[in-house]
Amino acid sequence: MRKWTHPQGLAALVAGIYAALSPIWTTTPTDNKAQYTMIALGVVTAAVALFSLARPDRIASEGLIALLGVLFVLSPWVMGFTDFTALARTAWIVGVVALLAGAADVQMTRAEHRGHGVVAH
Repeated sequence: MRKWTHPQGLAALVAGIYAALSPIWTTTPTDNKAQYTMIALGVVTAAVALFSLARPDRIASEGLIALLGVLFVLSPWVMGFTDFTALARTAWIVGVVALLAGAADVQMTRAEHRGHGVVAH
């Protein structure tokens, strides 16, 4: 894969940025756990996506994007902000996007590497 061009990494980057900025326009609980969760997970997702875009073919960073997607999906229940519908839906949608983007990227990288590095006798 070429640097900065794979759509899965770009999708994860946009999802991370959107999540980090989402507390600006959504209603958040008064204790701010939800807000901090969305900002932290969004920034980490965007940073990992940038790394993945800059250094493609790294299964570890692509898998980490998928893991962050799972964390986004679980965060409304774990952090207790399911009652704040807009923020919870944002977390679930961003989570699904990140999970699918990371999983697709891992599969693409595995497919490209299949058969490479094997010495045939």
